[in-house]
Amino acid sequence: MSKTLRLILGDQLNSHHSWFSKVDTSVVYVMMEIRTETDYVNHHIQKIVGFFSNMRSFAESLQLAKHHVVYYGLNDSNNFQSFEKNIENQIVANQITHFEYQFPDEYRLDQLLKKFCKKLTIKSTVVDSEHFYTSRTELGEFFEGKKTFLMESFYRSMRKKHHVLMEDDKPLTGKWNYDDENRKKLPKNHKPISPLVFNNNVSEIVAEIQKTDIKTIGTIDAENFVWPINREQALALLDFFVTECLSLFGSYQDAMTPNEWSLYHSRISFSMNIKVLSPQEVIDKAIAEWRKRPDEIEYNQLEGFVRQIIGWREYMRGIYWLKMPEYATMNFFNNQEKLPDWFWTGNTKMGCLKDSIHQSLNYAYAHHIQRLMITGNFALLAGVHPDELDTWYLGIYIDAIEWVEITNTRGMSQFADGGIVGTKPYASSASYIDKMSHYCGSCFYKKAIKSGDKACPFNSLYWNFYDV
Repeated sequence: MSKTLRLILGDQLNSHHSWFSKVDTSVVYVMMEIRTETDYVNHHIQKIVGFFSNMRSFAESLQLAKHHVVYYGLNDSNNFQSFEKNIENQIVANQITHFEYQFPDEYRLDQLLKKFCKKLTIKSTVVDSEHFYTSRTELGEFFEGKKTFLMESFYRSMRKKHHVLMEDDKPLTGKWNYDDENRKKLPKNHKPISPLVFNNNVSEIVAEIQKTDIKTIGTIDAENFVWPINREQALALLDFFVTECLSLFGSYQDAMTPNEWSLYHSRISFSMNIKVLSPQEVIDKAIAEWRKRPDEIEYNQLEGFVRQIIGWREYMRGIYWLKMPEYATMNFFNNQEKLPDWFWTGNTKMGCLKDSIHQSLNYAYAHHIQRLMITGNFALLAGVHPDELDTWYLGIYIDAIEWVEITNTRGMSQFADGGIVGTKPYASSASYIDKMSHYCGSCFYKKAIKSGDKACPFNSLYWNFYDV
């Protein structure tokens, strides 16, 4: 009798995948917590815990639905800490005749599984992950023959193809993009909404990690883990965003202020990137809330969010699969400096960097402008090697998976790709940081001074960048 083994990776927790539409007694699902995935960079402790807790919840939900699941825990005695060895073990143990897996989202794992399948003596099949709006090759096909890869063009085509915020073949309001209305600084006395957190007890997983020699960064409150650990919590976070935050999301999506780590951002990128939430259900939920409360949620708030999901996210994935593996070696400015040690501690007198890094260490999270115009901007101006920053971003952020991290870091943030993603380097002096944040007022350095002991380092670095 034929028997199939199906591999589920830690970022493939899609409960609506067609694999799970019916229970098949001839199918065995395998999931693994393994050292090759915890150790390829130094990950934030919350990132590892976030992955493992969601993986365990997903495995449990499959088992409750009567699917046959084999789960390798991190410290299980039969865990060979290798995809290949654990799969080989299951092939023998369960007399497997057919191996299946879903397309990985990382080039590294894509290559590993391709090579592994070539060695197998049994039949193997790869299927789509059924998560994204686009295929791996769709962006490349869209821009075939073009010298530039303008995200706005791709975004508009996605809106048309999937009929999102459209009236026939025209944008719903007659205007495609409201980015110019979404760049406001928080008013001085504005108090952002308190974020939804979950207070999950993940002490057991933290203890298991501490039994190993896995090197991690950042902090964690094991009895009050704030991130979603299952689909139910991810849906609750999505619901909180559309009901409580969406009405001000667009206006303040670029704003920054000390000691406020969430503001009006959704913080669902982690749940989306491990496929607990789908981009379509996220967009559908936001649009439904806007239609329900059009007087409370202005259209620019909604469009800015939709553009991040159906535009930017799909665009970055398309660039990744079009340009890898060469993309991971690009260094347009030939930057060679090491990342300062204080990126791992936050011990700096620069208020914006201190706040953004401490926040990242405490929550495994910073929003896109903190990443682009604070940590990324500094690294670009200081001439830090893109490899150094890639490693830092990939490790420190809970939502960082290479397909989305490297295109944003090496592409948009560092301009290391020479303009594939961005039309120009995103570099600024203290003036932009002061325009969009409340960091400068309490900083040791002075935003208006260009030289001397009290001068903001962003100013001299900025003019040096353009002089060089």
